[in-house]
Amino acid sequence: MKILILNGPNLNLQGRRDPAVYGTQTFESFYDELRRRYPAVEFEYRQSNHEGVLIDTIQQADGRFDGVVLNAGGYTHTSVALRDAVAAVRVPVVEVHISSILAREEFRHTSLLAPVAMGSIMGFGLDSYRLGVEALLQSAR
Repeated sequence: MKILILNGPNLNLQGRRDPAVYGTQTFESFYDELRRRYPAVEFEYRQSNHEGVLIDTIQQADGRFDGVVLNAGGYTHTSVALRDAVAAVRVPVVEVHISSILAREEFRHTSLLAPVAMGSIMGFGLDSYRLGVEALLQSAR
């Protein structure tokens, strides 16, 4: 199984940005743990603060990966173009969020990705990514 983990804007600051909401662990250290936990899975990780790069990456994932775990950050609530990219590909995409977007500011309550993603996982900290991986593994069985 080959899974792409794709992070959007500001997630390169994980561990430093608003630790009360996002925690203090860096994504890189969590990613290392995830790779050790699933040695049979081939992971690839990418992060970009640029909407077009995220769209290109989703499009290029089709046929190259068995699944995508996507945390689109703030683009979750604003990017019709990213939503359309997820809808256009056959590769299953699981939307994840470190915090619960429903427990945050009202403008974060709507996900444009949720209707076109395989599913959405939120509010479990960085473990949301592991749960996204589990969802992809379960759907492949």
